[in-house]
Amino acid sequence: MVDNSMKIEFLSKSENTGFARVAVAAFVSQLDPTIEELSDLKTAVSEAITNSIIHGYENKNDKFVKVEASIEKGSVTVIVEDSGVGIENIPKAMEPLYTSRPDLERSGMGFTVMESFMDGLRVESEKGKGTKVIMKKTFYSLS
Repeated sequence: MVDNSMKIEFLSKSENTGFARVAVAAFVSQLDPTIEELSDLKTAVSEAITNSIIHGYENKNDKFVKVEASIEKGSVTVIVEDSGVGIENIPKAMEPLYTSRPDLERSGMGFTVMESFMDGLRVESEKGKGTKVIMKKTFYSLS
């Protein structure tokens, strides 16, 4: 049973990444995370949104990125979703240093960063229909 949830949707403009990461961090603050935990979460959310904008929508600013977050028993699940080009080969896309956009000098570390900062990462995608990144993190209260 979900204790709380939120949804936001915004245009696929890179300047909206900061807004979304702060919104998710503010929502998660009810779990009393440490500054480091919040920073990790915000970084993972930023990476997922950046992937949607750059790779999913190929930098087209007229599409929408959806972000959902839900809290259940001290854990947060964050879903970042686009309806862009999709990922043809998810395992290949998740390999460290792989990038589908070397022309943009991308590092190819987005999924690796998400995996390292979150407790769980799942990617669902269909070519031509978009991508959904599902991330989970559990917060352990010190009290």
